[in-house]
Amino acid sequence: MTNILEKIINDKKETLSLIKKEKSIDFLEKNIKESNHLNFKKMIEKNKGISLISEIKKASPSAGILIKDFNHLNIAKTYIDNGATCLSVLTEEKHFLGKLDYIQDIKNEFKIPILAKDFFIDPYQVALSKSYGCDCILIIIAALNGGQADEIYSEALKHNLSVIVEVHDKKEAEKALKYEQAIIGINNRNLKTLEVSLDNTISIFETIKKHKGPLISESGIKNVIDAKYIFDKTGIKNFLVGESLLKSDKPQELMKELFQIIQ
Repeated sequence: MTNILEKIINDKKETLSLIKKEKSIDFLEKNIKESNHLNFKKMIEKNKGISLISEIKKASPSAGILIKDFNHLNIAKTYIDNGATCLSVLTEEKHFLGKLDYIQDIKNEFKIPILAKDFFIDPYQVALSKSYGCDCILIIIAALNGGQADEIYSEALKHNLSVIVEVHDKKEAEKALKYEQAIIGINNRNLKTLEVSLDNTISIFETIKKHKGPLISESGIKNVIDAKYIFDKTGIKNFLVGESLLKSDKPQELMKELFQIIQ
């Protein structure tokens, strides 16, 4: 049976082939504005306390529609007003109902580094995403072979973008170590089955603890107890949190609690 990740990747290939017909790489390069570029990685590195990458998404394969009255600018304002270090914005169209336009809209209103949260399978997507104002792109090791990941990583560095290399197990973590300038994100959600375990961060940490760049724990962090569990076991203080904030009636209170892990 086709796993969920494979399904998303196959759909992404179809979507991308249509976009390539509409927008040439030359067109994208001409539309890149360096003036609004921010350093995503440096923003996390210089932060001595908790770094919170707050996620904006309308839906997900695991949870369905998260917010009926979805307004990406209002969500961004709430996150920024309550101290978000960076934003993660879903741009995958079919399964997460995302849009690259969301990044452009937010960048026109606010000054904050933004990750284009998508399934990058082609170096073309780097220029595409940057043309909408992103500051960081995502490489999911499970979605790519080594050559593809290398190409996308090199293209991102060429475009002065930060890179999050996302891993789900120790084997992927070992592969990620060669991307020395990247942030490594440990996803607590298995993208093939959508099962979540915070212990994924704990078990993978030993493999990547000597990585020079920042480490991020992603997915499944519902409250301050979960975040503190990860921090106490690993010292990781960077968290990507999405659904818990999006579903919360009082996201500002959850953010305040998360920032207080390190006093």
